[in-house]
Amino acid sequence: MHDLFNTPNDRRGTHSSKWDILDSKFDVSSEDGIAMWTADSDYPTAPCVLKALQDAVDHGVFGYFTDFTDYNAAIQWWMKTRHGWDIDTDWILTAQGLGNAIALCLDVWSQLGDRIVTFNPVYHEFEFKIRRAGREPVQCPLTLEGDTYHLDLEDAQSRLDGTETMLIFCSPQNPSGRIWTAEELRKVAEFARRNDLIVVADEIHHDFIYPGETFVPFDIAAPEARDRTVILTASSKTFNIAGQKTGNMIIPDAKLRETMAQRLRSLDYSPNALGLKMVTAAYSPEGAAWVDAQIEHLIENRRIFDEAVNAIPGVRSLPLASTYLAWVDFSGTGMEFDEISRRVRKEARIAPSPGPEFGPGGACFLRFNLATQRYRVEEAVKRLQEAFSDLQ
Repeated sequence: MHDLFNTPNDRRGTHSSKWDILDSKFDVSSEDGIAMWTADSDYPTAPCVLKALQDAVDHGVFGYFTDFTDYNAAIQWWMKTRHGWDIDTDWILTAQGLGNAIALCLDVWSQLGDRIVTFNPVYHEFEFKIRRAGREPVQCPLTLEGDTYHLDLEDAQSRLDGTETMLIFCSPQNPSGRIWTAEELRKVAEFARRNDLIVVADEIHHDFIYPGETFVPFDIAAPEARDRTVILTASSKTFNIAGQKTGNMIIPDAKLRETMAQRLRSLDYSPNALGLKMVTAAYSPEGAAWVDAQIEHLIENRRIFDEAVNAIPGVRSLPLASTYLAWVDFSGTGMEFDEISRRVRKEARIAPSPGPEFGPGGACFLRFNLATQRYRVEEAVKRLQEAFSDLQ
């Protein structure tokens, strides 16, 4: 199975948003550039998912469908066996991926001009989606102590003016890979209660947990906050099927759930059948074994990347507890971000995600996606060391 993650796979020319806009977005050559930005992986999805899709193709009929029983049961099984989280299948509503789910939450539980809280640095699309919805982001800085980010809820409180209606919270944290403790999650829930905020907990990276680490779902940590909590999950990152646009809004509270369900009905929304089949196949014992093998692959990629990058004077890759996204601090080089970015893009010919896009705290960082074949990681670190060789 481990060969599945290292077999060369050229995604150029496939309309991949990750690989086919390197020239236009990053000014990185599409000929020999390495795409390490968008959070999708470069290896094929699990064989059990491919088989389910092939079976559907062989059947050949793609008409209207009904009955989400198997799909919902697979999600229920996955959350219980992988995360110790008991959910009712009635809690599950489906969206066209988590980007769509966040947009729906903003639409349903906030109004134009409302202020929406995030803790930064954080996934840049939070801010973009907030602004596209006509809301105003309130970016509350996390505190970086050593290699670990911490919440500063006192500082966050000082930034609120009472017009906030929602907190979009990333758990595990993207871009740093930080896993929040149950105590921290409870404090977040209390912060939300005190300020009358709906909590939209984005848990999309919850399957990428490294040995010795423990992920706690928000609902397990703070069940008392169910009347204001929406948990977002998806198989898209875990199984590299984001293009199927199938994600979940898990809403334990009946009133909140019905409000969202009514909005989905008004939009005449229903998910696509192939996406449901793929997720149902993924959330299975076969899928779990494939994820475990993927984690082993990522552990070695992480080791190779961190050892090489940390050997560059003034550069440090924060140790990852979760995700496949290395968050690299270049501030010790003494360089301005433009120079750091130029060396990485033009000399190393690598396209990572720019740290400033993640908000306060990202000024001298770059985020590198390690969910790729090992030869690409090895080539990337070789190029990075060459691009900063004058620091040696």
